[in-house]
Amino acid sequence: MSAAVDAVLIYGTNEVEPQPVSLKAGRLTADLSGGNLRTIAYDGVEVLRAVSYLVRDRDWGTYAPEIADLKIDQRDNAFAVSYVAHCHGPGATELMITVRISAEAGAPLIFEAEALSKGGFETNRCGFCILHPIVGVAGTPVLVEHSNGEREETRFPDLIEPWQPFKDINAITHTVIPGLTAKCCMEGDVFEMEDQRNWSDASYKTYVRPLALPWPYWIPAGDPVVQRIVLEIVDARPHTAEAGAVLRPVELARGERRGRMPPIGIIVTPEEAEAVLDATTALAEIGPQELLFHFDPAAGHDAHAFKLFAGVLEHHAGKSTLEIALACKRPVDLETSEIAAAMRGAGFKPDAVVVSPSVDRQSTPPGSKWPECPSLSEVYAAAQAAFGGICLGGGMLSYFTELNRKRVPPEPLDFISHCTNPIVHAADDLSVMQTLEALPFITRSVRAIYGNKRYRIGPSTIPMRQNPYGSRTMDNPDGVRMPMANSDPRHNGLFAEAFAFGYAAKVLDADLECLTLSALTGKFGLLAGPSEPAGEGARRPLFRAVKTLARLAGCEWVECTSSNSSRILAFITTAPTATILWMVNVTNSAQQVDLGPFRRADGTIGGMLGLSPYEVTSIALADRYCTEEA
Repeated sequence: MSAAVDAVLIYGTNEVEPQPVSLKAGRLTADLSGGNLRTIAYDGVEVLRAVSYLVRDRDWGTYAPEIADLKIDQRDNAFAVSYVAHCHGPGATELMITVRISAEAGAPLIFEAEALSKGGFETNRCGFCILHPIVGVAGTPVLVEHSNGEREETRFPDLIEPWQPFKDINAITHTVIPGLTAKCCMEGDVFEMEDQRNWSDASYKTYVRPLALPWPYWIPAGDPVVQRIVLEIVDARPHTAEAGAVLRPVELARGERRGRMPPIGIIVTPEEAEAVLDATTALAEIGPQELLFHFDPAAGHDAHAFKLFAGVLEHHAGKSTLEIALACKRPVDLETSEIAAAMRGAGFKPDAVVVSPSVDRQSTPPGSKWPECPSLSEVYAAAQAAFGGICLGGGMLSYFTELNRKRVPPEPLDFISHCTNPIVHAADDLSVMQTLEALPFITRSVRAIYGNKRYRIGPSTIPMRQNPYGSRTMDNPDGVRMPMANSDPRHNGLFAEAFAFGYAAKVLDADLECLTLSALTGKFGLLAGPSEPAGEGARRPLFRAVKTLARLAGCEWVECTSSNSSRILAFITTAPTATILWMVNVTNSAQQVDLGPFRRADGTIGGMLGLSPYEVTSIALADRYCTEEA
């Protein structure tokens, strides 16, 4: 298989991300990617997830700057990087950023930048973002220094904060591992931190320019914007020799937690309903437990949609839910009663309805005015009156961010629902897979707010179906990796299959009533479209994942711990006919897995297993107890 074919199979495109440049200064290492630093580590332990210089447009899209005059000087115990980046904005505006990065063994890492525009430049944000990791960091002590000299001893949030946990930041000091501390100093602007787990990013983000200030704003012509980040690491551990990072096989072991695999849903929109009707054989093959029908009057959806939905339901043996983006432009009792009447007229009878005001899909950042909207209590009362005794859900048709900031009253609701999306802030392969780390924090935060209320997630796909943070999702005709894009090439490849299986593994503890990961057709679907090389109707790799997860619904799952969950995720399912160990490689490189004490169905114990990049695989185990000791 050629490298190009292999790339298309994995990523849905022959465009492969450039390999980062590895930088080293003594025990400190970092990856240089796109002019920014990723995976900043000390003795192989991650200190910061990233230090990046970013420029956002008025829709919070991230510019992809053109980098010129790149110089990298890697010496024995030091490195230095310099370059000039150019961002091209609307109306022939341009921003030039001059960057210098340097580090020496035993000395601080310094990342400094100067932005300058000859004619002025519009932006929502221009400057540094510093990402602290979450695994092993959430809930731990941190020292925050403010511009007035105040030193605040506090903790990184454990449950996800809806608003900024820290503001007016000059420096952040945290313990990386016992005996190893890192102090990150920020200069040149006002910095504050947001809890990026809200968006399923696996980081706490410290960024320039408070959200309470207006945006977009204008960088004046000829007015330089100068900022600097300084990272100081203090190593007080007793050691005599440098401890390099050693890549060992990932070890798996049976854990103690267990539960039931969630039912699996598929979303159907009016725009795709006819295509779904043409693909009912594939729908039956998958056998989803739930169909989630989407209805949005503001998008032109009308009574005809319910006729199409009723037709689809004739080919579905499971349950169904209608989600309504209620316009709230007229009295809500009138709007809901008209929708209910149209449903009855079409013979469309879902098992449940989710109602959410359309405006609540849009983000309301700190300092912003909440949009005009009837109270949620009024909306839910109108829905209960219009739809009778039907099961009523609420929450957000957008993401956990909006649910966390506008917490819906749970009393009138039978269940809570929200979505996630992994390309809100970044769309590179590593960032997308790292969002899986944030999912347990999201589900645990929802449980902390809503207790044992029935809980659903989805649709949650790699492409973005709706942009709460700007006026639109981004068109992606060239099929590149793009934040906030309404299509993504990886949806067509093995990458999406691994992401979906990893997603399911990370939300098992949430005891979900339903998990929806895709549509059947269209750019969010399991079947390829007419313009794709595989041909219209071909099964994308994601088809296998959703079909498998649907067949596992209701089975008991048993925890499987991984010695490195950033590389391999795993869980066990037990059923009357088989006990299966499921594994997924969430990296772009081959991984070795040590099966340790697991007893296979053929009687062999343990052994090594190799997984290709983004591979999902399984082995049959001898019995539900799985291990030699049991």
